[in-house]
Amino acid sequence: MDLNVFQELTEQITLECFFMTDSQQEEKVIQLIDLHHFIECYNPDIKIINNIHHSVNIIEENNIKNGILFYDLKHSSSLDLYHCEAFKQQHQLQEMWFVFVEEDHRINTNHRIDFIIENSLEIFYDRLFIFNFFQSTIKQLK
Repeated sequence: MDLNVFQELTEQITLECFFMTDSQQEEKVIQLIDLHHFIECYNPDIKIINNIHHSVNIIEENNIKNGILFYDLKHSSSLDLYHCEAFKQQHQLQEMWFVFVEEDHRINTNHRIDFIIENSLEIFYDRLFIFNFFQSTIKQLK
């Protein structure tokens, strides 16, 4: 990510998310960095519609609005899957994407599979991805 883009994002978060704690703002910066890098790797033509006020990022690909949730198995909290479905309907999204963000390739595959099954991700999300941030690789699971 370009340093100027990063600076613009952090300034935008500081201005628009003044009500958030420092920790929440830091999480938001990480979310936006993940989003921008994912788009660079997946499809640079994707347009970002809304990424500040929700944990789900709203994007547009080929004139279709989708939502993307980034999740790090090491650091993220529990999921509210019913909120996911309501968010999809409220924002008139065609699809919801779930993206595991990983920093290395040594993540236990069984842990990820167990998480998918325990949280019924295949029911609530239209696409599932593994995004290795530092290797800039994306693997679609569904």
